[in-house]
Amino acid sequence: MQTRYDFIIIGTGAGGGTIAQKLAKAGKKILILERGTFLPREKENWSTTQVFLKNRYHTTEVWQDKDGKPLHPGTGYWVGGNTKVYGAALFRLRERDFEVLNHIGGISPAWPISYKDFEPYYTQAEILFNVHGKRGTDPTEPPSKSEYPFPAVSNEPRIQELFDGVTKLGHHPFPVPIGLNIDEKNMEDSKCIRCDTCDGYPCMVDAKADADVNCVRPIHHQDNVTLITNAHVTKLITGPNGREITAVEAKIAGGETTQFHGDIVIVSCGAINSAALLLRSTSAAHPNGLANSSDQVGRNFMFHQAGAILSVHATKHNPSRYQKTFAVNDFYFGEPGFDFPMGGIQLIGSFHTEMMRGDAPWMTPGIVLEEMAARAVPWWLTAEDLPAAENRVQWIEGQGIKLSYTPNNVEAFTRLMDRWTDVLKRVDGSHVIPHEAYFKKRIPLEGVGHQNGTCKFGTDPKSSVLNTDCRAHDVDNLYLVDGSFFCSSGAVNPSLTIIANALRVGDILLEKTK
Repeated sequence: MQTRYDFIIIGTGAGGGTIAQKLAKAGKKILILERGTFLPREKENWSTTQVFLKNRYHTTEVWQDKDGKPLHPGTGYWVGGNTKVYGAALFRLRERDFEVLNHIGGISPAWPISYKDFEPYYTQAEILFNVHGKRGTDPTEPPSKSEYPFPAVSNEPRIQELFDGVTKLGHHPFPVPIGLNIDEKNMEDSKCIRCDTCDGYPCMVDAKADADVNCVRPIHHQDNVTLITNAHVTKLITGPNGREITAVEAKIAGGETTQFHGDIVIVSCGAINSAALLLRSTSAAHPNGLANSSDQVGRNFMFHQAGAILSVHATKHNPSRYQKTFAVNDFYFGEPGFDFPMGGIQLIGSFHTEMMRGDAPWMTPGIVLEEMAARAVPWWLTAEDLPAAENRVQWIEGQGIKLSYTPNNVEAFTRLMDRWTDVLKRVDGSHVIPHEAYFKKRIPLEGVGHQNGTCKFGTDPKSSVLNTDCRAHDVDNLYLVDGSFFCSSGAVNPSLTIIANALRVGDILLEKTK
């Protein structure tokens, strides 16, 4: 007789990995199904060519965009999900992000629960993911009952120079809340070596706080935990009335199709793949996809308006190794003369010559790129994109995922890019205008690392997929625990909110299954 589990968890990213450790530590009998394997620790982890040019750790599957053109997604299937290659910037959403916000491009809707409901779980998430930071220096910082569990990571000299320059202009730079296992006072004992291959790379020494290292590995050898890798869940099967999942169907390594059974099923495949799984799980009771009586599954896909600015100074070198150490949110909710949210700015962890090759003219000499990279300071800018029904995930039988997206709220993002470029020019003095180049690049649809929306939560089953517990309105034993539940995207990295929500839903489930 096949084993029956208390919980089946599909996916091990920020949501799935977190709720797995929560339930496992409570003694629940859980099955974890992960489409990928453990990401190998190998020299290629820190190879810019392998990671950024050859996309070694991204899937090779091809989706399609709204026009049916091939889309090569920047996502990977590993234990730990996309946290294996994220930058580990772990911000809380701002308190006002949970409320209705008027943007230049439209309305950002309120969430059905408030920041106060999330606050204790944000604190737990920061502890679980080794977050370093400093309270009281970010003017948009939401209320917190405690300091960060670990001190802020220090700035290297060139970065400190910029920090001081930005401060002198009257802005309020603050330490990026970052998930690292680093001890700067005792570097000889520190896992993190403060390398220049962190942001966007796998960590070869397991010093990045990711869902694999911090959540799955501590529990997967427990007697009450079964982890099956190379297990691609293809369908969720319900009983005759459609109110309960009776089996989870998956293709295991080698192509064998197997069904698994559990009391509660938690889908944590990421906002895009979770929606795709529900949409292909059709039946007589759910002809338009599982839990889709609202026709909202897959809709309201968001992934931020995001882009990079590369500041290249003619005389000042930037020898920094790890530089994702400060951020600026002064323009998050707008600025004088522009009463609409704009977004946030943060440093990118490092920059290498190879990262320029894709955008440089093909005849550009290597020595030119090397000199530019040696003087470069890279910045990441994020503005909110707004939920829209036509921005959606669809499952096309025989073809796979179709991701339709039309950018919105672009004016706010463009204003943020221009505003920050102006600040950077002023930081090094007005004479730098002819001596400094600013290269701007928007992140294309392939860059789905910040994916969210697609199965929003709410109180009305006619306009939302999930209730406030993240249980499907239409299916009594189905929960979604990843970024799909978001009602709006805010303008900060979504990972900490996904982690905090997983802890919140974990408490709800433990209370219900006492």
